[in-house]
Amino acid sequence: MAKGGAKSRWQQRQARDAYVHSAARDGYRSRASYKLLELDRRDRLLRPGLQVLELGAAPGGWSQVAAQRIGAGGKVIAVDLLPMQPIEGVVAIQGDLEHAEVQRQVEAVLGESRADLLLSDMAPNISGVALRDQAAAAELAFLGLEIALKHLRTGGVAVVKGFQGEDFPAVKTEYATHFDRLRIRKPAASRAESRECYLVAHGFRSQ
Repeated sequence: MAKGGAKSRWQQRQARDAYVHSAARDGYRSRASYKLLELDRRDRLLRPGLQVLELGAAPGGWSQVAAQRIGAGGKVIAVDLLPMQPIEGVVAIQGDLEHAEVQRQVEAVLGESRADLLLSDMAPNISGVALRDQAAAAELAFLGLEIALKHLRTGGVAVVKGFQGEDFPAVKTEYATHFDRLRIRKPAASRAESRECYLVAHGFRSQ
């Protein structure tokens, strides 16, 4: 009964959500598209010809925005555990980023170059236990940095989801160690009650 009630509340919230309606109107796969659109407007992330590596890409809302903004001369490599329906200009890789085979696939698509921009909207499965969920979110943010160290070019940019909480200062400190400039953003499309935010890091210092 409680499970059904929670689902009903989620459906009611979706029905009232202006960004859900806008996504349906504008042809985006998820309301998350508007988070990247705002971040791009504020921080000038996307431009024609970029190579973009996106983590946690499904169902593809961010991939759509990135592909539109970088154009035919650019490339989006979208990685997720879940399958994703094809998007023009996007190379989708299904699998676990921590597995060597997935890493090899990313390297094969990038070729001799590295990514100009790393995007990560990865989020943990929420348990409802705040400390556990915050720790899981921090692990994913650290994974994003690990991938940046392997695949992001010197001077590149990373946009990575984070969650405010006990572990977040350590996440910020680690990113600040590897980038020249770090900003914390909370787009309007992020739900007001959520601890979700985004680390926007410019000027990657490769090792």
